[in-house]
Amino acid sequence: MNGAPWVSPPQADDLNLCLCHSCGLACDMSDEPQACPRCDAELHRRKPNPITRTWAYMLAALVFYIPANLLPVMNTRMLGNGADSTIISGVIEFWQSGAWDIALIIFIASIAVPGIKFVVLTLLLVTVQRRSSWAQVQRAKLYRLVEVIGYWSMLDVLVVALVAALVKFQALSDIEPRPGILFFGLVVLFTMLSAMSFDPRLIWDTQPSEELLDEDTSH
Repeated sequence: MNGAPWVSPPQADDLNLCLCHSCGLACDMSDEPQACPRCDAELHRRKPNPITRTWAYMLAALVFYIPANLLPVMNTRMLGNGADSTIISGVIEFWQSGAWDIALIIFIASIAVPGIKFVVLTLLLVTVQRRSSWAQVQRAKLYRLVEVIGYWSMLDVLVVALVAALVKFQALSDIEPRPGILFFGLVVLFTMLSAMSFDPRLIWDTQPSEELLDEDTSH
């Protein structure tokens, strides 16, 4: 109605509800249950230690990102001559050979996507620790973007596997994976764990409080 004051809808805390992180059931927390009645998963009003765990996983991914780019990811042998290829050199070789589509996929999945995730997660962590109210809607969208693109980071590993399978059909050529692909797989794993550990509700916790950031350490 025109002129009627806007009333914000009740929140989960107001209704004493908690969403199960495993099956999504809205659980009644009146008796402080420890497990979800439907899937028996442990209940938390907030994700446990979201900031600490997100930082830890992201820094681990950053450490593995260095050897993932410096070490060779595959070795190609043609007519008895072998050569190791890193991610960057592989992108250049595919581009120069005319396979620009494969080169673009590897560049986006191996270099652009991890870099975007590192920047976005760092931005989210710093702003929630400062309890900033800056661009909250946009930051929430950035978090959802990180979740979506995270699953496509394994494209590089799949491309290497596909190229290896194709090359092995040729009698005079061969291709083998190298340690760099293992480190890249670890980068993908830890960036996904980092995104999963972050609690996007922290974006909206802008009022001073001593227990909101890691309040569920006591649960």
